[in-house]
Parts: sequence; structure tokens; C-alpha cells
Amino acid sequence: MLNVISLYTGAGGLDLGFEAAGFEVAVAVEMDSEAVATLRQNRDWPVIERDIHQVTSREILETAGLREGDADVLIGGPPCQPFSKAGYWANGDTLRLDDPRAGTMAAYLRVLRDTLPRTFFLENVPGLTYRGKSEGIELILRTIEKINAERGVSYNLRYRQVNAASFGVPQLRERVIVVGSREGVSFEFPLPTHGPVEASADLAAVEPFMTAWDAIGDLEDDDGPELRVRGKWADLLPTIPEGENYLWHTDRGGGLPLFGWRRRYWSFLLKLAKARPSWTIQAQPGPAVGPFHWKSRRLSARELCRLQTFPDDYRIVGKLSSVQRQLGNAVPAALAEVIARKIRADLLGDPVDLRPTLIPARRGIAPAPEPILPVPDKYLHLVGDHEPHPGTGKGYAARKRHVVRLDASDEVSEGLPFVSPATSKASQA
Repeated sequence: MLNVISLYTGAGGLDLGFEAAGFEVAVAVEMDSEAVATLRQNRDWPVIERDIHQVTSREILETAGLREGDADVLIGGPPCQPFSKAGYWANGDTLRLDDPRAGTMAAYLRVLRDTLPRTFFLENVPGLTYRGKSEGIELILRTIEKINAERGVSYNLRYRQVNAASFGVPQLRERVIVVGSREGVSFEFPLPTHGPVEASADLAAVEPFMTAWDAIGDLEDDDGPELRVRGKWADLLPTIPEGENYLWHTDRGGGLPLFGWRRRYWSFLLKLAKARPSWTIQAQPGPAVGPFHWKSRRLSARELCRLQTFPDDYRIVGKLSSVQRQLGNAVPAALAEVIARKIRADLLGDPVDLRPTLIPARRGIAPAPEPILPVPDKYLHLVGDHEPHPGTGKGYAARKRHVVRLDASDEVSEGLPFVSPATSKASQA
């Protein structure tokens, strides 16, 4: 059995994908107590429950029963924090990977350096590779070069931004995947297997996206009281069609002009559509943060698991808010399985069926969309003309940060919002 060292394991999305591809988790490192409880309830993997910065690479190897160089793959998704330590690394200084200032990414690379696995898999947010903000990927590249020089190995890497829906996951979720081999063996990312209906019509090899109905259509009646939407905007949610968000109620949508165009965050009052993939599952939803079920309720724990392609017998420990946090931070297991199978084939020389087992089965044609309700009277005072968002860095939040110096003798005024006479009170609600 091929073995895995798992860092930042969370609820186990990556690990379940690698497990489905024929790997076995030799050790997992995770500091969140509820995620650790989830892992221990479902699997007997050895878990080190501490901050990675407090765990030596030697302890990781000893817990796994491995020696340096024995691990087949190191996997992990360092938490998606901004790479705020970029200045520390940008001046060409020696990379001191044991320095706690190096952050979560460098902790992953420290374990890579010390354990020397045959291959590695790292996932992160798309921002890892944004042009002009690529400190994260540059840190990885420089550190790999240093590890190769110091340890006499030949790690290479390939990275790509992928959308989970393109590989059969019933959810639109973009991640950056980084894969490397200790022997410098070349890795080729798998080609997408699923796409929009129009793409599937042109390319016979590409199936239509899996849909939310495929994933959770049989759980439609899971509507316990804990799934009820609460808060100021709860009664507005039934007035929004499937697949839409608050933009429906702007002057460019099909509803009433209750909000300014793009004045709210994208996931505000966001709903699933039966016939499309789910929107990205959020880790920290507020009362009005979706995606919500097409029946205007929150998604249940089982539905969240299905949309993240976790096995049906896997149970997430904790209240619904904790379940959503654990799953929202996870990688869809089927996406991890697709890459894991390709790692076996390309980098480990292991003949393997490349077809994933964790994607849902087709459930047939989705039913018609749910009817929408009229806007309740209590929201009608919001109807009016609302300014659209003026562009990046020019919205209300940016204006609040603007410092206005009236003259040399006046105090600096900070934190005061700029409101033009044409801006309605409703647009700031």
C-alpha cells in the first residue's frame, strides 16, 4: 500500500481522495480539535493534534513508522492566509524554514525538506499564482531549488489552477494544485472530463457538469429546524430564483431595485440551482451568506458532504456551523482522487485506472425550478435608484479608509464614509 504524510489535514478531504486512489494515510497533522474529532471518528489514522510549528519532522516520521525517503507522497493545503511574510523572503536571504515567521507554507516545505517523500501534492487558493502577487509560488520555487542543492535530490514541480467541476465534482470550486517528484519525473495534469452543456456538445469526450441535483436531489426533504434561515434578509431569500443572488434585486436583474449593482458580496443571498453545479461552499457563512438550498434553507451536513464528494458513511463532528467550517475549508475528495490516481500513474510508475470513484451518479433530468415569491412589504421601502459599485478600490469601504486633511491646522479625519447626495439610504443598508 502506498503511504501518505498528511499536513493541515482538516476534515480529511485530500486524504479521502488519496485513500480512494489506493493510498494509506500513515500520519496526519491537524491542530483543530473538532476536525481531529472528525478524523478519529471515521478513520484510525495516527493523528498528531498540534500546531505544525510545534511538531518536528522527526516526530512525524516516527509516528508514521517511516524513515527519511520512505513516504510515497506528502500532501497538504496550508491555510489560505495572505502571504504577508513576502517581504521576509523577497530580499534573497537564506530560507530558514524553521523560523516561525515563515508561516504555514514554509512549514510544509520544511517537512518536505526533512522527510524527502517520493512525490508531493500541495493545494491552495488561486491567489497563490496571481500575477504581481505570486510571492507564494515564488517561495515554493526558490525553496525547492535550495532543497535540491542541500539534499542532493531533483524535485521538480508543476502547478495549475483547476476547477473541481471540470473533473466531475458537483461544485464550482477553483484551486491551485502543485505536484512534484523527487526524481524529477514529469507530471501531466489530467484533462478536464466535464464542462458546460454547450462544451459537451462540441467535444464528445467531455461530459456535462455534474449538478447539485445529481449530488443532493434525494435529500430534498432534509429540512429540520436548524436549517431555517434567520436574520434580517431571511424572508427575501424566497423571492430570488434558483442560481441567482441579491443581484436579482438590482436595476440590472429581474426583480425589484432593492440594492445597488455589485454593492454586496457575491455570496449574499446566493442560491443553488438544481440543474447546475453548486456554487463554492463557504467556510464561514453569516446569516445571509450562501449558497442556500433551492428551497430557501441552509444546506444540511449530509448535503454539504455530498457537494464536497465525501463518502456517505463519513460523519463530520460538531454543530452545523462547525460542519460547514470543516467542509468549507476542505478540498473536494473526488478532485484529490483524480490527481492522486494521476500521481500513481505518472510519478510512481503504478498502473492504475484513472477514473475516479467518488463522483456522484447521474440522477436524471432535474425538476423545474422552484417558484419565486413576491417581495414582502417590509422590504419595499428599499425600492429606488441605487448607485452601482464604482470599481475596485472605490467602494464605500475604500472611502471609509480615505484620509481627508482639511487644512494644516485641522485634525486628520479618518474613517468617515463619503456619501454623495444621490446615494440613497437604502443602498447602504
